[in-house]
Amino acid sequence: MNIAGKITGLKYKILLSDNLKEVGIENFDINEIPSACLLTDDTYIFAVSKWVSPKRTRSYPFERVFNTLNVSKKITVIPIVKD
Repeated sequence: MNIAGKITGLKYKILLSDNLKEVGIENFDINEIPSACLLTDDTYIFAVSKWVSPKRTRSYPFERVFNTLNVSKKITVIPIVKD
């Protein structure tokens, strides 16, 4: 037996997120920005979160991603380590 469903109309409001620091696009350097911040230019605002370690259980990256959920445009940077 296969049961299929579709969830539509999901709406949420983020209540416990941090206030994010704004960084201008002209000053953007992925190595210098905070681990979660707002990237702004004259037209758009992006929420940027970055994983500071490839190990997701030790650096709590999901907290930083959660803090960016209240912005409609989100970017998450995940480090790739090649041995």
